[in-house]
Amino acid sequence: MIFRPLFWPTLFSVPLVALLIALGSWQLSRLAEKTELISKFEQRSKGPAIAISQIFEPIDNFEYQRVGVTGKYLHQSEIYLTGRTYEGNAGFHVITPFQTQEETILINRGWVSEAYRLPSTRPFSLIEDEIYLEGILRLPGKKGYFVPENEPENGFWFTLKPDEIGKFLKREEINKEFYIDIIRTGEVITLPIAAEVNINLRNSHFNYALTWFGLALVLIVVYFAFHYQNNRLQFPSKSLSD
Repeated sequence: MIFRPLFWPTLFSVPLVALLIALGSWQLSRLAEKTELISKFEQRSKGPAIAISQIFEPIDNFEYQRVGVTGKYLHQSEIYLTGRTYEGNAGFHVITPFQTQEETILINRGWVSEAYRLPSTRPFSLIEDEIYLEGILRLPGKKGYFVPENEPENGFWFTLKPDEIGKFLKREEINKEFYIDIIRTGEVITLPIAAEVNINLRNSHFNYALTWFGLALVLIVVYFAFHYQNNRLQFPSKSLSD
């Protein structure tokens, strides 16, 4: 084989191929990290519930942890997250402050339709007694790029941010570091419809890795094809002797 590489195509291609392979390898590393993280989240959410007193800094280490709390709902301070769906039906998530002996925690009780948004339409859901409940610890929501800002004064809540809700309700005692998603524990569905445990984190790193490795392979093929077409890559032919 005779190979006479051109300077500029080689100077451009070799570092770029190395960069693409490095990016693909990094995505595989991120894939392993994300897979391990999802596994940890699933273990936390499906394991035994722990008390709020067992949670300490950094709170990130307890995201999706199953927790148990005892207290009373403050139904008069409900707010509603707009634009939530259940089986394709539009509605709201009911967010209710829950007063414990130590603090007040926001509870995402689940989904209701427009017809059952107001508490007066679902008196059966207004639990007045002190109760024990279990749920999944969630960190404050982060507004998506295309998601509007919350408009508390107009009753429009798009992102669950405990600090904003506490300020609007004039309840400084509301925990601002996390809230709790109620989880569905039985087959009977009641309003508000609580969420099922479903750790749904985006994990597309394998596809990204294939993309980077694929681009590296294409560039290599183009590089050698270019040299072959310009007679700078030649393969000696075998001659048959009598």
